[in-house]
Amino acid sequence: MAAAEEAPQTPDESAVPAEAAERELRFAYVAGVTPGKWIRRWEERMPDVPLRSFMSDDGAQLTVLRDGSADLSFVRLPVERDGLSVIPLYEEQPVVVAPKGHEIAVFEEVDLADLSQETFLDVAELGGPAMALQVVASGAGLVILPMSVARHFNVKDTVARKLTGAPTTEIALAWPSDSTDEVIEEFIGIVRGRTAASSRQPSAQQEKPKRAPKPDRRGTGTAAKKPKVAQRYAPNPDKGRGKGSRKKGKR
Repeated sequence: MAAAEEAPQTPDESAVPAEAAERELRFAYVAGVTPGKWIRRWEERMPDVPLRSFMSDDGAQLTVLRDGSADLSFVRLPVERDGLSVIPLYEEQPVVVAPKGHEIAVFEEVDLADLSQETFLDVAELGGPAMALQVVASGAGLVILPMSVARHFNVKDTVARKLTGAPTTEIALAWPSDSTDEVIEEFIGIVRGRTAASSRQPSAQQEKPKRAPKPDRRGTGTAAKKPKVAQRYAPNPDKGRGKGSRKKGKR
């Protein structure tokens, strides 16, 4: 008895290759970062790739990369850079935040050395900026924060002033080094201020269709070259002029 002929296997149409699946770019950012301008530029240049964003706590700014929740993360330095690519972006202005009515309110900016007698609270020990500002409002002490963070939470009954003589903080963009691709490179370029026509942008490196040559108006199909004209000597400017043609100088 002849063995039953095996039916040819057909590919599973429901299985979509990973590279063919719709790509979505996700990024996280810490409090104080305002990503609106980057989101708008992305939507203008890459409308076919959805962009998702969410805010993360300072303590989870790298966790979102490790667990795959985000492709990139705007982080506040310093961070552990093992296995990550990190691009510093800009420094943040520090401020001192005190309870409303504190004497720092009469100044535009304060030097850290002038606050040596004040009680400073540890933001991390209090559970983050939001809780720390609530404690400041109660009159328990002062905190030092980036200006953007103090403005983001904007707790009532507190006052913030620019602080000099204090270390600054820095915002950076981080992502796993082994996951860099053209989509991520495109986002990095937007964040770094590259224009859409920049040669370093992947979207600008795509080959553009060549334009067809314009047909010749005389119907030959190609532009006819103009015949070369033999070069002639320039005429003598004095030839043919009368004796009084030249202007006489004053005597």
